[in-house]
Amino acid sequence: MKTRTTLAAALAIAVAAPLVAETADNNWAKLCAACHGKDGAGHTRAGKKLDVKDLTAAANQKMFTDDDAFAALKKGLTAPDGAEKMKPFADKLSDDEIKALVTYVRALAK
Repeated sequence: MKTRTTLAAALAIAVAAPLVAETADNNWAKLCAACHGKDGAGHTRAGKKLDVKDLTAAANQKMFTDDDAFAALKKGLTAPDGAEKMKPFADKLSDDEIKALVTYVRALAK
């Protein structure tokens, strides 16, 4: 009986391990860096095309609140003409991962 309990616990841990949230820097690298750049300055081909803001500039960081950033990450962004500027990440990130990413973005400012 004790062996079954130990085996069941080990199996539960092994199954749950992949469900652990990604770190903000991993999420940034996977989901954001293609447009915003590794450093957040937006000096990428896609970033220039989409006219992304330099997130390393404190002045640009002051243009939005943490709640604004959370909503943008969760729901995406559209241009005034309705074109998609940033895909929503609600299906890829949990609320906690989005909050961690907002914190990560804030740390990019110089």
